[in-house]
Amino acid sequence: MGLFDKVSHELIDIIEWLDDTNDTLVWRFPRWQNEIKNGAKLVVRPSQIAVFINEGKVADTFQPGTYTLETQNLPVLSTLRGWKYGFNSPFKAEVYFVSSKQFTAQKWGTKNPIMLNDPNFGMVTIRAFGTFAYKVNDGQKFIEQIAGTEGTFSTEGINEQIRSNLVSKFTNALAKSNLGVDKMSANLEELSAFAMQTLTEVVKDYGLELKQFIVENVSLPEDLQKRNIRIQQA
Repeated sequence: MGLFDKVSHELIDIIEWLDDTNDTLVWRFPRWQNEIKNGAKLVVRPSQIAVFINEGKVADTFQPGTYTLETQNLPVLSTLRGWKYGFNSPFKAEVYFVSSKQFTAQKWGTKNPIMLNDPNFGMVTIRAFGTFAYKVNDGQKFIEQIAGTEGTFSTEGINEQIRSNLVSKFTNALAKSNLGVDKMSANLEELSAFAMQTLTEVVKDYGLELKQFIVENVSLPEDLQKRNIRIQQA
């Protein structure tokens, strides 16, 4: 960093994130040696959470609003740093912004066929796919459990893990749905609603909230499809 950039950073006293992406979950505010002025302004926009980290540990978090950074609104960081009578300017802390907006139209699908024991057809294999939506509802937990201290963290970094867990639990949901495999394709809305109820707990430990889970298609093996058609025509 050049002298001009360093001086510019030292003069800046507004900490904010203008998110121009569609897939960023966490963004670290860039600051020269993580130095923040006493009395700096923190701007947390709607659908954002600001998280302060001190020496790798999550300290204070801020919901949407505008704040003047002083010891009274940094209680945890003040305790960690031992500021009994206020702190000198500047002080050091890493500031992470977490997006709490809803990320929609995330695709899921069964990489391998799911095996089910159907009362009419016995052991059968099916495939399914659809979309899901989620949001961060606990910025501290999400950083601690998933994002860590990466400078930026996008949906790409978590989607595969979410998909894997959702598909795994979706298999259990299908088995408990009481819908025969021959009726699943005709009752996707009911199946989606049942799966949503079953899967809401899957992402809680990540600090996430599942907002939507849609089953768009359930496909049977070709021989079973033909057999089902013959039964319906009989």
